Amino acid sequence: MTNSADTRAQWGTQSGFILAALGAAIGLGNIWRFSYVVGDNGGGAFLLIYFAAIVLVGLPLVLVELSIGRMAQREAASAFWHIGRSVVWRGVGVLGVLVSFVILTYYGVIAGWALKYFVAFSAGFYPLDAGNASTYFHAFIAAPFEPVLWHGCIMGITVCIVFGGIKRGIEQANKILMPVLAVIVIALAIHSLTLPDARRGLGFLFVPNWEALLQPRVYLAALGQAFFSLGLAMGVLVTYGSYLPKHHRLPMAGSIIAFGDTLFAIVAAVIIFPAIFSFGMSPAQGPGLAFVTLPEIFIRMTGGQIVGVAFFGLLVLAAITSSVALLEIPVAYAIERWALARSRATLLIGGVAFVLGVPSSLGFGPWSGLTLAGMPILDAVDFFASNILLPVSGLAIALYAGWHWREAEAIEAVGFRRRWLARLWRISIRYIAPALITVIFLRSLSII
Repeated sequence: MTNSADTRAQWGTQSGFILAALGAAIGLGNIWRFSYVVGDNGGGAFLLIYFAAIVLVGLPLVLVELSIGRMAQREAASAFWHIGRSVVWRGVGVLGVLVSFVILTYYGVIAGWALKYFVAFSAGFYPLDAGNASTYFHAFIAAPFEPVLWHGCIMGITVCIVFGGIKRGIEQANKILMPVLAVIVIALAIHSLTLPDARRGLGFLFVPNWEALLQPRVYLAALGQAFFSLGLAMGVLVTYGSYLPKHHRLPMAGSIIAFGDTLFAIVAAVIIFPAIFSFGMSPAQGPGLAFVTLPEIFIRMTGGQIVGVAFFGLLVLAAITSSVALLEIPVAYAIERWALARSRATLLIGGVAFVLGVPSSLGFGPWSGLTLAGMPILDAVDFFASNILLPVSGLAIALYAGWHWREAEAIEAVGFRRRWLARLWRISIRYIAPALITVIFLRSLSII
């Protein structure tokens, strides 16, 4: 098997690549996680820091990962092995593959919850009595088999898309799903703006509470969210970049991905916060925001069933576009490392990811007595992936690009046309990104 650009699968169009990369980045992190992190960290003040984190860390690392993949024309692990020039750096890509696989095992569980709610609202099964949202959710996740069933449905859909390959599977699916996502999110945002107290929700989201800027946790939350939301350090952008022909310009594509992802998250927040304030709820609801607080609002809202169907349909579609990317990374690794056929690699890895996700699915029910480091299984796996593997992988990529990759080679690979932009990018990758990622890592472990 050869890895040459002439025989390797490639995106059909640059727009198809951008939609696929946006689909990989836009997921539960942009809707579910982004909104509750904003709610817990002061709204408008958080957004200011988040924008700065995207510019200083997010976009520079997006360009690093895309350029490495395109230059090497290999998936994440093979790309770093090919260009690493030493044993220390050649293993960096393996971390990204591992992160993607571990996240996939529990990401499908949460996506399955969203699918369950989509079906429940669509069929009118969801309780119509106000005050029952919390009871309904906790009874569902504690059930012995139902969460596993919905988890399996998500993994089945994901496997089918990845099974189809780059052009006919991933690219084609994103060309359909991403425009549908855009229509749904815009329609829901317009609806939220018509609610009685929408102005208060918008004020919370966009008017900074300057006192929040004095709290270190707000900065750390913004940095962590920027990192998680863009899908950095998971091998996704390296692998997707490897399917990109060398004549496409990366700075423009990377900017569209970074800021398109950010715009989507903000519009999703516009859906949520006007509704929260209009129905007298608190914005600081934590992870229960999507599955307890919002369903409670939909119960009380005129036309709430339709809004519920649209919102959870949005969650499901966003989750699928990301789970496809998470599965493609280990599948691409298996294809290049062990010369497996795509069909066999997809079925094998998708099946293993599903099986390993079952404990996370049952961890709030039959296996609730089994904890890891004092946490439910899903929370513990998420902590290991998001707070340990992800920042370590990101730090390794930043250090490689800033200190080991030859400057002239790196700038040529990214394709900067303006020297001052190349210089700013180099400073960010060498100094700013490693420092901020290190702070996130140490803080997540409660060391600082």
